[in-house]
Amino acid sequence: MKLSSFIRDNLEEILMEWDAFARTLEPAASGMSEPAIRDDAKRVLLSIVQDIDTEQSASQQIEKSKGRAPGEPDTQSPASEHGVQRRLSGFSLVQLAAEYRALRATVIRLWMVNPSNPTGTITNDIVRFNETIDQALAESIRTYTEHAARTRDTFLAILGHDLRSPLATMSMASDLLVRTSDNNIERTIALGARVKRGVVSMSTMVNDLLEFARTQLGGEIPIVPKLADLREVCQWAIDDASAVHPDCMFKLEVCGELEFYFDTARMQQVFSNLLNNAAQFHTGDQPIKISASSEAEIVTVKVKNFGKVIPPESLNVIFNPLVQLLVEDDQNGRPSTSMGLGLFIAREITNAHGGTIAVTSTEIAGTVFTVSIPRSFVSDQPSHLFSGFRTA
Repeated sequence: MKLSSFIRDNLEEILMEWDAFARTLEPAASGMSEPAIRDDAKRVLLSIVQDIDTEQSASQQIEKSKGRAPGEPDTQSPASEHGVQRRLSGFSLVQLAAEYRALRATVIRLWMVNPSNPTGTITNDIVRFNETIDQALAESIRTYTEHAARTRDTFLAILGHDLRSPLATMSMASDLLVRTSDNNIERTIALGARVKRGVVSMSTMVNDLLEFARTQLGGEIPIVPKLADLREVCQWAIDDASAVHPDCMFKLEVCGELEFYFDTARMQQVFSNLLNNAAQFHTGDQPIKISASSEAEIVTVKVKNFGKVIPPESLNVIFNPLVQLLVEDDQNGRPSTSMGLGLFIAREITNAHGGTIAVTSTEIAGTVFTVSIPRSFVSDQPSHLFSGFRTA
């Protein structure tokens, strides 16, 4: 049996092994559904089969070996699309290459044990198969790196824009304070409030950048837990968000026993990021609500707002770093983009507490981020994980 025919006849078995291997590539694959894991795998395999069955001259083979395979201009192959999708899903370039390595090994292993293989065609089929796999890998890597470069450039542009706005406000306020000689207390207070909003906004961005840099360098976010009341931390987060978004109304609801061991500064960062995200996408007159409750051994905090529904494809990648969701231009003059780090940092801090974070978005129920943290996290961990551990 020709290799191309074997792949067609055993497509589901090959895809199952692809799926099983891809699920081991964590944390990117953690919680992904089967369609998301398989992504464009079926189309990639079928395009490989088509390539194997296509007549190829010696000159075409040489061109392909140099990375100049023939193809339609301005079109993306299934492998190219697979590279982009894996980038959006948070897979690393090493993990992407590992997928193709596993696919190559799986297909050849399954095919070689098939008793119907005619030995005369094995060498040629393997050569053609390896050529097409290498070509698919090259296409995936190319689009992956191109997308990564565009994301980086967009991120730097957004960072420059977002930092410029509070800096301009602070500069203008300082000029007014220097020029003003009438000792107008109300004007001074108003200028002070504008400066404070700029400082809080910039501090949030800088903190997110530092945490992102730490995770990219392979470090873990340090957790220093102490006995504290989560309701106070939620209120601090509201104070921070209100300073940045004075036109938004925030509402706090609490229920149950909320005193337990956790890192207050880190959790305030989580809730501040969620509230700032909610304020950026919020529309209408309803307040942005943060509710904290305790049930059994789990403490749950929900941040809910009403705005444009987040599409399912965005929900799948919303916690990945450098993912920017567009905001409608008419949403109260708020920034049209974000750095794409706030939700990623919120996830990393929540994970560091042994918790989980999830999001749902519907027109009726609104967009709800749910953070769940186990009370028993500290007692379950070795004490050396908490450098500088202290109690209240």
